[in-house]
Amino acid sequence: MNTQLFGSKMASIPAISQSQLLLKKTQFISTPKTSFFTIPISKPNKSLNLYGLKFKKPVAATAETAAAAEEKGKKRYPGEGKGFVEEMRFVAMKLHTKDQAKEGEKEAQEKPLPKWEPSVDGYLKFLVDSKLVYDTLEKIVDKADYPEYAEFRNTGLERAESLAKDLAWFKEQGYSIPEPSSPGLNYSAYVEELSKKDPQAFICHFYNTYFAHSAGGRMIGKKVAEMILNGKELEFYKWDGDLKQLLQNVRDKLNKVAENWTREEKNHCLEETEKSFKFSGEILRLILS
Repeated sequence: MNTQLFGSKMASIPAISQSQLLLKKTQFISTPKTSFFTIPISKPNKSLNLYGLKFKKPVAATAETAAAAEEKGKKRYPGEGKGFVEEMRFVAMKLHTKDQAKEGEKEAQEKPLPKWEPSVDGYLKFLVDSKLVYDTLEKIVDKADYPEYAEFRNTGLERAESLAKDLAWFKEQGYSIPEPSSPGLNYSAYVEELSKKDPQAFICHFYNTYFAHSAGGRMIGKKVAEMILNGKELEFYKWDGDLKQLLQNVRDKLNKVAENWTREEKNHCLEETEKSFKFSGEILRLILS
């Protein structure tokens, strides 16, 4: 998928005469009794090295040297040396702008976004649709149509139960809880269908949904809480245990699963990143609705 990574200096090199070159690179062998030009050639069948230089005999290629040459010639993908999760993170960062992440590469939108003024009603839509997506992801890994999905059961990153508690709190405050809307319904249906036939693509959505929420999602939650919830921290933004360790455990599992994939399957997973951002972005925009 994605790798990008002389002017002539000959004019600046001073001219070197042929005699200078010979003086630097050759060593003539002579003794007080025998000069270079009077060495008798008595055995023409033997090679005569006039300059006294030693040459190494060519080494026949071995399996090890052939394998090393092949490995050197392979295309390396950004982050590949650190594991597949790093590859996924690199691709995700490319879809961020510089103001969203320091590693972002995407051009900022020419038209500025509308003033960020979240409302409780819009936030509730976001929470409801988010819960639907997390419910779907967690049911998929519990069912495990593909054995590798079972690796991601009970990771500690699950969010559906926490969101159920938050929605119950809003209801206690007198708010009406809306039904899921198109963004959440569409994303839920998409990952459900994807999980049955395309495990690599599904894993991409799984990774981006949970890891994005643990990073940018937390910052958004804090900002919303300050603006419309009197600073209340929702359960959606709390984890049991050390979040960094929970994330590392899931990284290790993702890397382990991807070890069994071909390069083509890994690339296919990475190619799904943009769709993941599209779906999650539509749900996030509900906060401003």
